[in-house]
Amino acid sequence: MISAIVFDLDNTLVDFMAMKRQAIEAAIDAMLDAGLDLERSDIRSRIDVIYKERGIEYQQVFDDLIFGVFNKIDHRILAAGVIAYRRAREAALKPYPHTTATLMQLLRRGIKLAVLSDAPSREAWLRLCHIGFHHIFNIAVTFDETGERKPSAKPFLTVLKRLETRAADALMVGDWAERDIAGAKAVGMQTAFAHYGDTFNTTDHGADYDLMDISDLLFIVDRENA
Repeated sequence: MISAIVFDLDNTLVDFMAMKRQAIEAAIDAMLDAGLDLERSDIRSRIDVIYKERGIEYQQVFDDLIFGVFNKIDHRILAAGVIAYRRAREAALKPYPHTTATLMQLLRRGIKLAVLSDAPSREAWLRLCHIGFHHIFNIAVTFDETGERKPSAKPFLTVLKRLETRAADALMVGDWAERDIAGAKAVGMQTAFAHYGDTFNTTDHGADYDLMDISDLLFIVDRENA
């Protein structure tokens, strides 16, 4: 029986890494045009280092980049990068194919839906609102709410409590085997690996189901709930 489905957000509902790449490239173009005197490859490498040290959600990446070059903030270059990043992010951030239709069909089947993300609450809800999913999801548990990241049991137990659903009746959908799948299985949830969003070339995910397309969930739910 599946009465609830919990979705990871990035690379499960939205193609976060594709959006991030496009937004960063747009920001680099804008900062070069504004006078940042570095090779494109050098800028990209510096940004990668900052994200690796601070995390992919770090919001002052361009501040750190510019300060590292000039030992101060050049606000003209910074503003050019930030504006270009935001415009490209908004243009590129969209759900995977068939996601909206699948979610609506799941709701019609009476399935409870929630998001479980390691992103900060503000960023998670900004992404959900931008693609109109705040009308679909009433529950989104983030790192800010639990203080722990997947695969810790706390985020999974928190979202189950808010859904008022037993672990055995809930399905976790995610793209990261070591976090989404392992963490969910440890608390007794069913699991589905979002192969379509996998950025690690995962070969052994250990999930109960393998999703080549998010719409595969409809066949799984119909079969399990028949």
